[in-house]
Amino acid sequence: MEDLGIYEEIVRLTRAGTPFALATVVDSEGSSPRKAGAKMIVREDGTILGTVGGGRVEAETLEAASAAIRSGTPALLPFVLTEEHHFVCGGSMRIYVEPFRAAPRLVIFGAGHVGKAVAGLAGECGFHVTVVDDRAEMANRDNLPGADEILCVKEEEAFRRMSVAPETCIVIAARGHDLDFQAVRGALGTDAGFIGLVGSRRKFQVLSRTLEREGFTADERKRIVSPVGLSICAETPAEIAVSIVGQLIRRRRCHAAGVGDSPGGRPVPADGGM
Repeated sequence: MEDLGIYEEIVRLTRAGTPFALATVVDSEGSSPRKAGAKMIVREDGTILGTVGGGRVEAETLEAASAAIRSGTPALLPFVLTEEHHFVCGGSMRIYVEPFRAAPRLVIFGAGHVGKAVAGLAGECGFHVTVVDDRAEMANRDNLPGADEILCVKEEEAFRRMSVAPETCIVIAARGHDLDFQAVRGALGTDAGFIGLVGSRRKFQVLSRTLEREGFTADERKRIVSPVGLSICAETPAEIAVSIVGQLIRRRRCHAAGVGDSPGGRPVPADGGM
């Protein structure tokens, strides 16, 4: 029954998008406090469920789990439980610490052909997708089966409702320049780590001049990635979605190595955490 509670908590935390780490005893010998298979969940706030043995073993595992949640990097902890290593029970054990981080968040403005295609592909690639569009005939589950969240509101209302963190990516593909520009203004008022705009270089030039006249600084304007997406000569909505999601994946995966950031994005934690 103990393992059932662990698995239920894993499902709950995962669905809630709450980071945690799972510590598992992978092998043990002699008089170790727990045997292979024992598990402990360490939540982001440091609380735990289960145990890997208590005492110093558990304290060091808790410390390693908290570090793993922050870095996204798993760890294998060896413990030699003899007196010369300041333990008294004897034996040995190894504990594998696996971090589970919240899915990277992508907010898409526009539920048209491109927005719909991006939402579906991004969802399949592990992003938590929110789509914003004020048209009820577009902003619905039938049109957007790949979205985790759908907001049928105008751009300014969406920003009031959403919490946008530095790890959040925003892609703007609304149905007209005015709505695109309004979404860009709202995005620049957040800490979003990536702001991408679908459209031509000419469109971005017009946007940049407009923002400059409105008092946005050069550094603020540089946060906008436009045209968004990798250069793969994409034409169809599906191809454009591949180029955009590919750029987001490159940013997410390559950042841990210090490469692959797109111009205009703010720094984000290693492996994106988006």
